[in-house]
Amino acid sequence: MAQNTESSEPKKKSKVIPIILGVILLAGVIFGIKEYIYYSGHEDTDNAQIDADISPVVARVGGYVDSILFEENTHVTKGQLLVKIDDRDLKVKVEQAQAAQSGATAGIDVGQQQIYTNQANSATAKANVASAAAKLEQVRKDYDRYANLVKDGSITRQQFDQAKTELQVAQANYRAAQDQYKAAVEQVGTTRSQLKVTNTGVTQRQADVDFAKLQLTYASIKAPASGMVAKKNVQVGQLVQPGQTLFAIVNDNSLYVTANFKETQLNDIRNGQHVKIEVDAYPDLELEGSVYNFSPATGAKFSLLPPDNATGNFVKVVQRIPVKIKINGTPEQLAKLRPGMSVDVSVDIKN
Repeated sequence: MAQNTESSEPKKKSKVIPIILGVILLAGVIFGIKEYIYYSGHEDTDNAQIDADISPVVARVGGYVDSILFEENTHVTKGQLLVKIDDRDLKVKVEQAQAAQSGATAGIDVGQQQIYTNQANSATAKANVASAAAKLEQVRKDYDRYANLVKDGSITRQQFDQAKTELQVAQANYRAAQDQYKAAVEQVGTTRSQLKVTNTGVTQRQADVDFAKLQLTYASIKAPASGMVAKKNVQVGQLVQPGQTLFAIVNDNSLYVTANFKETQLNDIRNGQHVKIEVDAYPDLELEGSVYNFSPATGAKFSLLPPDNATGNFVKVVQRIPVKIKINGTPEQLAKLRPGMSVDVSVDIKN
């Protein structure tokens, strides 16, 4: 009996091992088939992250920060006043520009009045020319008549000389009247030219006023978009300079995924294809999306030092193309996401 028991145990053991190997082989085959079926219809990558539109807020005028009306990592709305810069010097510049504008405007009034005066003088001078011309015509007729009478002996030589003198005086008066009229007309033209210059000055002064008022508005820094404030880099009393970045705003409803696929994976990826998104920070969060568009160049081309294959030894490296993926999720799901989070994406290329 003991010998039969011992002989049966090796037989059982010899049957168990092939069964286990067969099960493992069958599981491996099933797994391989599933993986083949899956990867033949999907393109995956873990080189992906959450991105968003981030608006940097920059000071447009310099000055000391008077007040800060927000807290970091809080939500703000577009147009909301966030930072107030001391604007007293800017208000003074507005007043100076307005004073200069008032002076230039007064100069226009003076110039216009001068034109009216010169036009009146010109009209008077023109009337004097007409009067002198009439007088000259009358004296010339008298002179011609006296010239005939002196030949006949009807008048004396002295009377003729007096008529000649009156003719010369009339001619001189006529030329003087013409010169006065010409000078008056030239004065009107000069005053008009000066008035044009003054008008140009007024326009420039108006531009100075508008610019000063615009600079004054820059002292009130408002939110350029609705979103979450981050990267605060400003304190009350701080002296800021034009062009200095004060903080940033992550815009609302601007989240998307940037997935860097290998160039060898792009053959079957198309716009609009369904995408499954897995967020490393939230393993249980199920998100879906769709392929939106493709980058016009590889990530290496946009780097600080893009590669140049024409120099040195060439080593072929598979490049990656950034692909933008829209996220379809509820507000509660999207509220958990932050730009920079790592995600895994799987594009369904069957459709």
